[in-house]
Amino acid sequence: MTVRFRVTAVATVAVLAVLVASGAVLIHLQRSTLTSSLDESLIRMSHGLLADAAANPSATTLRPHGDEDIVAQLVGSHGEVLAASSNVAGRRRVSSLVPPPRGVHIAEVRPIRGDKIRDRLLTRRVQLRDRGAAILYVGAPVDDIRDNVRFLTRTMAGGIPVIVAILAAIVWWLVGRTLRPVELIRTQVAAIGGRQTDKRVPEPSGDDEIARLAKTMNAMLARIDEATRRQQRFVADASHELRTPLTRMRAEVEVDLAHPEAADPQATHASVLEELTALQRLVEDLLLIARSDADVPAERERMDMGAVVVDEARQCAVDGVVVDTARVPSVFVLGDPGQLRRVARNVIANAVRYARTRVSISLRAEGSGVLLSVEDDGPGVSPEDRTRIFERFTRADDARATATGGVGLGLAIAREIVERHGGTIRVVDAESGGARFEVYVPGRI
Repeated sequence: MTVRFRVTAVATVAVLAVLVASGAVLIHLQRSTLTSSLDESLIRMSHGLLADAAANPSATTLRPHGDEDIVAQLVGSHGEVLAASSNVAGRRRVSSLVPPPRGVHIAEVRPIRGDKIRDRLLTRRVQLRDRGAAILYVGAPVDDIRDNVRFLTRTMAGGIPVIVAILAAIVWWLVGRTLRPVELIRTQVAAIGGRQTDKRVPEPSGDDEIARLAKTMNAMLARIDEATRRQQRFVADASHELRTPLTRMRAEVEVDLAHPEAADPQATHASVLEELTALQRLVEDLLLIARSDADVPAERERMDMGAVVVDEARQCAVDGVVVDTARVPSVFVLGDPGQLRRVARNVIANAVRYARTRVSISLRAEGSGVLLSVEDDGPGVSPEDRTRIFERFTRADDARATATGGVGLGLAIAREIVERHGGTIRVVDAESGGARFEVYVPGRI
């Protein structure tokens, strides 16, 4: 069952219910209005007949004014007919109804004249001169009320289905036109394959719900396209970075096998071990990125960020570069010890790699978190590269890749870990002319 059919059916049933209820109320109001009008006419008629009876007490004929279908009868206290209108002359008492002591009583009774038309009958007590107490009956047929109500009922019975049918057709057409862009969006999305992430759905003009749906869908497709391209670049870069050390190791082994007389097994073993160590670090970095992409939740526990920074600074130290940790106190945060250790290692190792003679590290409380600053006196980072260096497999200067080592994953991993902890990382100019990396991690305790 389509949305178009459901909406049309619900709208049709709702309008039909409203029209039927409104029609019933209208018919009831018309019947009540006509009945009240007839009752008022009977009351005025009774006043006129009483005036005539007072003017001519001995008259035996009552002459209602205005309608020959009016029935009038004056009955004595013993049930004898004292006077009557010409249409019931010579007949017995038209009704046995007894009026209240005061006022009038009006009710619908069975036909008075012998036909099949019911009457609206008024009864009231009167006091006649020379005749004493009596009862006045004044009746009128309700055929006009019946005919008017029947006409209205037939009109509505014939008109309501026509109105509902027209409305159903309009709703069917309108819903179909409204949902046509949705169907186009669905068709376009269904046609998009795994290799066609650059395609987009048509966007209707305006700013209604359908247009916003199309824009949201295109934004989602753009994100999927970007993620797919980023993943493809990641796979290509990772393949290249994995193939390079493997190629070098194979070349060294093949040379030794081809020329055993000139081979230096000790040097080859050392070179292969160095390549394997770098390859192991790369694989660990790739696994860490895979865990990050899979959104594996980080563990949170109390840890001494200062102790971690000092320990990583000692391990990253190299000859010729002074690593100053004098301004690194003991500060406790709530985070993943392994991941935050990787952040400190990657940022400090990057600074040591590019520093000329000195790396200065500081750690201090900042709001509800801690701020780690790592400053080197190296060449610095140009403004146009300050965002790019945090992307995967990106180096600030690709020409120095061999000299400095690394595959461009350290800062990317650091940024992803820091962001998963709700923090930030950025690079600015250092006073020494180099670069200063500022890492903010919330959760200080």
